[in-house]
Order: sequence, then structure tokens, then C-alpha cells
Amino acid sequence: METLMGIRGPDFVMLAADCTHAHSIMVLKDDEDKILKVSDNLMLATMGEAGDRVQFTEYISKNILLYRMRNGYELGPKAAAHFTRRNLADYLRSRTPYHVNLLVGGYDEVDGPQLHYIDYLANSLPVKHGAHGYGGMFVNSIFDRYHHDKITQKEAYEIFRKGVTEIHKRLILNLPNFKVAVIDKDGVKYLDDITPDSLKQASAA
Repeated sequence: METLMGIRGPDFVMLAADCTHAHSIMVLKDDEDKILKVSDNLMLATMGEAGDRVQFTEYISKNILLYRMRNGYELGPKAAAHFTRRNLADYLRSRTPYHVNLLVGGYDEVDGPQLHYIDYLANSLPVKHGAHGYGGMFVNSIFDRYHHDKITQKEAYEIFRKGVTEIHKRLILNLPNFKVAVIDKDGVKYLDDITPDSLKQASAA
């Protein structure tokens, strides 16, 4: 009952995640932040069982920070994605698997922006755009239609708005609010949340 979205541009990666924390048929929160800033060049967007999501995300982020403290340099986005996938695969073969889907986004000074799609079965793939969850069934076609190699941050944000509009229109689940973050050579910054009110204001304008 969650949705993650990600777009990689020529010089940035933009991630969006719904803010809903639900249990069974009850909505407990509508302001949950599912995008974690791990470092100045790395973000993790995660979804899944609430306990698994929090524990696995914290485990990965703290170990990446520990690696920096021990070695004096940070893991790049590609290395962080491989580290995350390997840990998810190891736990999958244990008695305590994590049911978590992730989008790993980051910016590397050499390789540029990178976006990695990782699912709960520890499949990992670098992508130009991707989505997890029920909402992904509606937004992937929008990404295919509007994404291009020279996409700007403004265009990517507008694609997310189109995707959230479609989710609100087509999906029976209540996912009203989406948090959006972007990472580029200047670091991580949060953009305005996409909410029903913001979509109404944009359509009215």
C-alpha cells in the first residue's frame, strides 16, 4: 500500500515517496518520511513492512557511515547499492528476512547521478526511472512517455505531479501526500511536498 518513485536526469536524481503509514485498514500517519539522507551524496527511499523498513534502512545507513569513519572516504552510490543488495540477499537466506523495496539514489563526481532499483528479493538494477508499489503500476507508463535524456529538475518534478495525480485518480488506496527530494553536485535538498491541495492550486493556475 505504498509507492516510491525515482527519476535520474543528466545531473541529478529525484526521489518521491508517499507519506502514509498504515496498519491493516487503519491509517496511522500521513506525514511519514520514507526518504533518508545517508550522506551528502546518497539517499535511500524505502517501503515495506514498517518495522522491516525502519530497521533495515537504519542498519544500512549506519554501516555506510561506519565505513566512512573507518576508511576515511564514503561509498559511492554504486558501491552503496551493491552493499545494500548484498545485505538484503544475505538476510533473505536467513530466518529473519527483510521485506523491503528500495530506490538508491546518489551523485558521484566521476560517474555522475545514479539510480538503483532494488526489490525485496535482492534484485538490483541501475535505471533511468523506476517505481515500487501499487502506484508504480500507473506511473511507469507516465515515466516512459515523458522521460528523456536531457530532462531538467523542473520537468522531473512535473512528471511526479502527473504520476501522483494519476494515483489519486486511479488507485483505491489513500495515498494523499508525497515527499520529494533531489540530489545533485550541490548535495541533497527537499522540494515542496506534492499534496491534493498543491495539485488543486496548480490546476487552478
